[in-house]
Amino acid sequence: MRHLMSPMDFTVEELDRLLDLANDIEANPAKYAHACEGKKLATLFYEPSTRTRLSFEAAMLNLGGSVLGFSSADSSSAAKGESVADTIRVISGYADIAAMRHPKEGAPRVASLHSGIPVINAGDGGHQHPTQTLTDLLTIRSLKGRLGNITIGLCGDLKFGRTVHSLIGALIRYPNVKFVLISPEELRIPDYVRDDVLIKNHQEFKEVIRLEDALPELDVLYMTRVQRERFFNEEDYVRMKDFYILDVPKMELAPKDMIVLHPLPRVNEISVEVDNDPRAAYFKQAQYGVYVRMALILTLLEVKVC
Repeated sequence: MRHLMSPMDFTVEELDRLLDLANDIEANPAKYAHACEGKKLATLFYEPSTRTRLSFEAAMLNLGGSVLGFSSADSSSAAKGESVADTIRVISGYADIAAMRHPKEGAPRVASLHSGIPVINAGDGGHQHPTQTLTDLLTIRSLKGRLGNITIGLCGDLKFGRTVHSLIGALIRYPNVKFVLISPEELRIPDYVRDDVLIKNHQEFKEVIRLEDALPELDVLYMTRVQRERFFNEEDYVRMKDFYILDVPKMELAPKDMIVLHPLPRVNEISVEVDNDPRAAYFKQAQYGVYVRMALILTLLEVKVC
């Protein structure tokens, strides 16, 4: 039995096979429509979510399976003090696979140690968000044709942004990837990512404050929101929330073939006027999230479709 806690749980070869499967699912949805008949996915979401939870549910329903679960800690026995370990022990008797989002870093890993079914980390605090990373990799590969030989700008909340941390860890395994880290001083990438991931792996990167300075050299711009829920006080959040706003004048500085990604939800860091730019790929990215989660469910349940 296998779990997914981090994108690093898969080798590059396994990632490539997973992304190939996701592309085949996109091209041939009917082929997979009954692949998981009789299988159940439990969505254990201790933290609010729209895209991640619903894309997991859509993925399992598209495969012919069914879904059960909860969408907040208040609607689960966690409100009564039940531990993650006990919850997953119980759920293991109800479902075939589980997706867990939790505000505490490491909670899905604790669940995996006590689970009788595969557990997927659907986001744990500011730590990891591996299925978003798989979605990001599929989007970049599908739209740019490659995962190596790119310059990617990561912009916004790089301190608390678990999607950014996961994506960096995944992309360093591909050749000639250059990172441009765009953030204010207060929201710079954590030391453990800079030192233990980028520097330790001799990865080329630079840190800048102005988005305008970075745009001309980018193949991919990955925007993130400043996450209100990660701040300890409202004053710091208000001061940081509008630090970056991608608008039409800024897009004029970017290459014609650059793509703009965002894990969503968007607040105001991307102007709605940018949505009409053919380089805006964040809604397509959300759709790719369903295909990649379908591929992941099939892979972890070891379901083969001929």
